[in-house]
Amino acid sequence: MFEQATLPVQDEKTFAEVIEALDQAFSARHVEDFLHRVKRAGLRARDFEGVLGKGLLGKEGPAHYATLGSGDQGQVREKYLRLVEQVNPELRARFLKIYAYY
Repeated sequence: MFEQATLPVQDEKTFAEVIEALDQAFSARHVEDFLHRVKRAGLRARDFEGVLGKGLLGKEGPAHYATLGSGDQGQVREKYLRLVEQVNPELRARFLKIYAYY
């Protein structure tokens, strides 16, 4: 069975702030609004850099992410993509255009 190696976080404070923004965006209370904002921005759900660059993960998101090391950035990106895939299937169907591959 495949077991992913865990990488130590280099900047725990900043990493935690970025992860908190992800968790908040994908919380049951906010995920629909987040997906609406992604749609209005003309982005795809899996376009992490686009979502980040448009400030959809908070005003400080891009700056905090930029200060992280590459290992920490990779873990953030991976968590974002995992959260995108864990969105409720009914909600994903409603936002099919931002989830679909073209």
